[in-house]
Amino acid sequence: MDFLNAVILGFVQGLTEFLPISSSAHLRIVGELLPGAKDPGAAFTAITQLGTETAVVVFFWRDIVRIVSRWAKSLAGRVPRNDPDARMGWLIIVGSIPIVILGVLFQDDIETTFRSLWIVATTLIVFGILLGIADYVGAKRRRLKDLTIPHGIIFGFAQALALIPGVSRSGGTITAGLFMGYERRAAARYSFLLAIPAVFGSGLFQVAKSIGGSETAAGGFGPLETLVATVIAFIVGLVVIAFFMSYISKRSFLPFVIYRIALGVVLIVLLSAGVIAA
Repeated sequence: MDFLNAVILGFVQGLTEFLPISSSAHLRIVGELLPGAKDPGAAFTAITQLGTETAVVVFFWRDIVRIVSRWAKSLAGRVPRNDPDARMGWLIIVGSIPIVILGVLFQDDIETTFRSLWIVATTLIVFGILLGIADYVGAKRRRLKDLTIPHGIIFGFAQALALIPGVSRSGGTITAGLFMGYERRAAARYSFLLAIPAVFGSGLFQVAKSIGGSETAAGGFGPLETLVATVIAFIVGLVVIAFFMSYISKRSFLPFVIYRIALGVVLIVLLSAGVIAA
């Protein structure tokens, strides 16, 4: 049963990671509804995110290689420091600082308090509404070439909010980008690139903890179940990211806003009725 649950959770992770609906919230909710209900845990979530983040690396491979190469060459003075790709390398580094600091400071809360389904329900609704407002009022004129250090820091703090299940890493950063006037596709692109250092750092840290600790370090799932879930998350995530980047080029985030609010309301009803425990 644990193996089947891991397969389901891996599929859920891949399906929801890149959509602005919070993969960590969905893992938390679905984990509670599966047979032998239990919270998969922050560790299992972080490790399976390695799969979806590998999908980002594959999808944006050429961009990543170019950015890393130009950034490294700028350190040696072989390309100008204001080169767009070299600047993007610095912007990803700067934007990653908030989540590293806050992730360390609030590690215990991330693994316990923040995983309350009452908090998940609230953040799904609140940040769903914020996404809808940002998509409606945002100018959508700025592109990635307009990205500045202050904007990168704001993106970084928005990403850090995703340490709370229900906020959504992509949803939070895209919302911030829309409020600052960036195009949907530009905000999403930077959001996905920005997530690479944070997700790999967090996921590999949890892998190290799991290897050196007990089975419960990965939410009660053994190494095989966690590996299978991560591979499934990669495959599904690769398909979803291609769909999402195409979708937002032409359409609004309204369906995701409605879904988030509806899911949050249903979750509150289930919690209030005692159907599931917080």
